[in-house]
Amino acid sequence: MGVTLPGDNDFESVPSLKSKSLRINLNRNIYGTFAEIGAGQETVRHFFRAGGASGTIAKAMSAYDKDFSDAVYGVQDDGRYVTEARLRRMLQHESDLIEERIARDKHPEKMFFTYANTVATIDFAKKYKGHGWVGIKFQAAPLEEYSEIILHVRFKETDARLQQITLGILGVNLIYGAFYKHDQPKKLLKYLYDHIDKDKIEIDMINFDGHRFKQVDNRLMSLQLLRNEMTEAVMFGPDGKNILSARILYKKNVLALRGSFRPVTKVNMDMYETAKAMFIKSGKVKEDKLETIFEITLSNLKAQGEIDEEDFMHRAELLCSLGQTVMISNFKEYYRLVEYFNNYTKERIGLVMGVNNLVDIFDTKYYTHLSGGILEAFGKLFFKDLRVYLYPMIDTETGELTTSDNIKVHPRMKELYKFFKYNGRVIDIEDYNKDVMHIFSREVLRMIAEGEDGWREMLPPGIAELIEEQNLFGCNTVDMLGTS
Repeated sequence: MGVTLPGDNDFESVPSLKSKSLRINLNRNIYGTFAEIGAGQETVRHFFRAGGASGTIAKAMSAYDKDFSDAVYGVQDDGRYVTEARLRRMLQHESDLIEERIARDKHPEKMFFTYANTVATIDFAKKYKGHGWVGIKFQAAPLEEYSEIILHVRFKETDARLQQITLGILGVNLIYGAFYKHDQPKKLLKYLYDHIDKDKIEIDMINFDGHRFKQVDNRLMSLQLLRNEMTEAVMFGPDGKNILSARILYKKNVLALRGSFRPVTKVNMDMYETAKAMFIKSGKVKEDKLETIFEITLSNLKAQGEIDEEDFMHRAELLCSLGQTVMISNFKEYYRLVEYFNNYTKERIGLVMGVNNLVDIFDTKYYTHLSGGILEAFGKLFFKDLRVYLYPMIDTETGELTTSDNIKVHPRMKELYKFFKYNGRVIDIEDYNKDVMHIFSREVLRMIAEGEDGWREMLPPGIAELIEEQNLFGCNTVDMLGTS
């Protein structure tokens, strides 16, 4: 046992890359192939150098020429090479080959794996930093069904050689994690950054699938990416599967609605439906090119300073049941959300918000960290052709309606607000449902928690039933039935 000194703190020792590679190599049962396209054979190089690789590596290849690649893996329908579909085809092809060529009766204890990546590093002009898909298909016990981990990365470094080195390290971490940390997916995710600074690479999507990950919810894995500061935003669809933002936002019109959705109410859906209709009628938006996003900021997921994963899942399940695409981000300010969308599309962007949200946008305290203050933020927020669709607010005591015409912003911001209002950047939603304007999520949540009746009518069809069936948000079905 090593020496410990007074004042020492416990910490987790990170194995070196050589130790990770050597442990894999020295396991006589782990055996597989490496297929790396686009950034050199950087991952398999670590295993060759560690020693003992002959017992681990069945094959290592790189089909850089497109014709050779197509001859091996077939032609993709979209003709692209750095895609999730291409990576999956590579993994499947190589897994099939090793099963075909290595006789199980001769090697009954073997655990096969295939590691693959398809990557585009930074271009010569250094305009696009590059991105790629990385994955592993593996067995953690002989003859069991395969498990799979697939992730998407974005490079932040501005040198192709450095990107290659980082990719190689990531590959070693992924293979090691798949075999030795598959029972702890959350930790496996963190260990992907062993020996990698977070300013070198971004992991913006990950999916766990197969035998060893049947209990893994990929929406929670998305949340972990944010919690671990591996990315700034993640998205998933109604089926609960993680979606690459670039894939669904590319060249699309985007309409985003931010909220806590705790739970989603009729007001939220009225805001969404009325704004969507106006957005399409604006003349520059085609419905088949429109992507609508229900966005929740990370700060809205925190309870007493910590992120409540169970509460997050409740909100996600309800939104998914309505067929919505959900985005979780760490963008506290709206301008950062718009900046993110502008990374993927040059088409018109729309934001749906209530009166209180718009008032907050014109509060200078949110922009003290910017050298240009609120003017810099607004330059990014209203960049190009953004539209804000404002849902009115009614005072339940006086009946007064607040719209863009009588909204009260800080006196010093009045002229700035008038500028955007006059230029058609702030548009009132007029065809709203007056019967639902009194509904607030926090009031619905209180009624559920206290067992009051009447909250069901405040929610979209099917949502109340889901809350009761699954006892979401502290809803006790027995108590609810007793109050009906």
